[in-house]
Amino acid sequence: MTDQDPADDRKYRAPALEKGLDVLELLSAQGQAMTPSQMSVTLGRSVSELFRMIQVLEFRGYIEQSPDGYRLTNRLFTLGMTQAPIKSLADVAMPAMRDLASATFQSCHLVVPSGDQIVVIARIESPGDLGYSVRIGYRRSILHATSGLMFYSRANERARAHLHSRLKAQFGPEAVEAFVERSLVMTQGDYVERASDFVKGVTDLVAPIMGADGVIATLITPFIEQAPMPCTKDEAAARLVRASMSISAHMGAVSQA
Repeated sequence: MTDQDPADDRKYRAPALEKGLDVLELLSAQGQAMTPSQMSVTLGRSVSELFRMIQVLEFRGYIEQSPDGYRLTNRLFTLGMTQAPIKSLADVAMPAMRDLASATFQSCHLVVPSGDQIVVIARIESPGDLGYSVRIGYRRSILHATSGLMFYSRANERARAHLHSRLKAQFGPEAVEAFVERSLVMTQGDYVERASDFVKGVTDLVAPIMGADGVIATLITPFIEQAPMPCTKDEAAARLVRASMSISAHMGAVSQA
């Protein structure tokens, strides 16, 4: 006898591998450290079942211990970055990002969607004494990120429906409908401007990078007021939009003209 689901018609199964993948996917979805006991409850598996998987994943560098439990390292992110589309996007974007940071004296980030999250795949620090940036590999729910507004409104119809379904299952219909309304209202122009909801004094300026079939990334300037101002917020936004359009053109976006 086996505990295989009769509806599961896969020809081959690898239970140990699936347990390890369950751990990785759980930590990615949670976005925070978890103890083996918490993983056990969430996955419906015993701690003893998961113990060996956790040890192997830690040894191979996919997860690491923290004061709050185990968390993902950047190893999966690094592997993903070697894929041709992502590598090509970063290669195309970096020169424009350097020019943008140099002209505005602000940092900038390149962000892509990853399931129902956003992830930072490249950044350029401000050339001045002041600036705000987050680490490469930083993740946040699309529902809570300024970039998420663009990823929803500028997605193609199929991608938008899929994202809507995933967010609704995770956050509930009321939160998602409020998000959708904000997205459709705030993304009417070429960029979104919104005060950061977790860092005071920072204003997120976000422009979409378009491909042939919808949005593929966003370019972000986390704008900080400085004295004296080497570049105003409006000037920074205009330069941000020009940079995003230049990257979009190189990535095969269809002209709307």
